[in-house]
Amino acid sequence: MMKRLVVVSSLGVLALGGVVLPRLQAQAAPAPGPEHKALAYFTGKWKSDGEMKPGVMGPGGKLTSVDTCESFTGGFHVVCKGEGTGPMGKMSSIGILGYSAGEKAYTYYGIDSMGSGELARGHKTGGTWTYTASSNFGGQTFQSRYTITETSPTTYTFKWESSQDKKTWTVVMEGKSTKVS
Repeated sequence: MMKRLVVVSSLGVLALGGVVLPRLQAQAAPAPGPEHKALAYFTGKWKSDGEMKPGVMGPGGKLTSVDTCESFTGGFHVVCKGEGTGPMGKMSSIGILGYSAGEKAYTYYGIDSMGSGELARGHKTGGTWTYTASSNFGGQTFQSRYTITETSPTTYTFKWESSQDKKTWTVVMEGKSTKVS
């Protein structure tokens, strides 16, 4: 009886596979939507100049960076690699921009050579991108808001703010980025 059950079960799996498998194979690969395509704004090489304000993130001062951003295979994400110098010295970073259709939100995940890693969610209204996250630096947890405002196809301004209560925001850093290639 057991041998017969295995044979019947195997035949059932093969028959089901013959019906389901072709349907699965016939589905087209997903294609990037308009939200994913909007991320193409950030592709290219960007030079940024800004100012870090003294505070929880360290001493204030000038900062510069160069970020090279490329569309990742498939067109759903943009990957940026950066090198810069600021009040705390040299820093390297990697950031991944994307869009979560399920959450209807833009996403950003970034890491840097100072030990930080952050996942942020955001939205785009016109030419303004606003991301928020819960951040931690030096043992202190706070809310972050990062705003990017497109001022032309090759320039944008940025502002990073922090808050303890999501009501009162303090500027941490601000500046301008220019596409150089």
